[in-house]
Amino acid sequence: MSDLSLYSGYTSLHLRRHAHGVLEVVMPGAGANKSGLSTADANMHRELADIWRDIDRDPDTRVALIRGEGKGFSAGGDLALVEDMANDFDVRARVWREARDLVYNVINCSKPIVSAMHGPAVGAGLVAGLLADISIAAKTARIIDGHTRLGVAAGDHAAIVWPLLCGMAKAKYYLLLCEPVSGEEAERIGLVSLAVEESELMPKAIEVANRLASGSQTAIRWTKYALNNWLRMAGPTFDTSLALEFMGFAGPDVHEGMRSLRERRAPDFPGGAPF
Repeated sequence: MSDLSLYSGYTSLHLRRHAHGVLEVVMPGAGANKSGLSTADANMHRELADIWRDIDRDPDTRVALIRGEGKGFSAGGDLALVEDMANDFDVRARVWREARDLVYNVINCSKPIVSAMHGPAVGAGLVAGLLADISIAAKTARIIDGHTRLGVAAGDHAAIVWPLLCGMAKAKYYLLLCEPVSGEEAERIGLVSLAVEESELMPKAIEVANRLASGSQTAIRWTKYALNNWLRMAGPTFDTSLALEFMGFAGPDVHEGMRSLRERRAPDFPGGAPF
């Protein structure tokens, strides 16, 4: 197996090479927060956006496999980062660019991507989890798009992919209500490729990654490229949703959303929107 020198600058994501050109990308959980879940702080958010470009040009990687560590796949954004975004225009502009790049870099990465989701799957990690070419979830996984609970529009991947995967009616139900969906239900409605018992999650993900790595790389990559034109056609919808999400970070609701999360209570948002 080759070295990881191409990824020497990555400090938040952990990387491991497997045989047959499979690169494992791990969002660490241990020590990330008290819950043992991976939290996307400023550095991890940047790395999640950037790494797909490096994987794309890595001659030793045929397939990327992304997973979480600890009690779940990903816990969403770090509240300190959210607070900085709400209060600082420069931070908000920087994170908007990273959120845009994360989605488009996953879509445009020529190498197939496999995700293995267990436990809670929220936030920036969920972007890669659901945009992965083959998404595999534990039946007990809890997939949540937490944006409306925070008080901002569901913008960082939802509008570009949820309606395509599970239909508009289901997308609106889960996104507007911020309703959790189990891995088993996510497979039933088409939101993920496959749901398995949690004990089978990593063996199945490795098996799928190895099958992709052993196949015709031109055929697989070009098929991915063609299919992802469905997502590229939804680019203007995604760009609008992301702009509206980040407009929300400059508004009042996000402050109540943050307070309610810190205080572990239901949010009490103010009255109607000014439009």
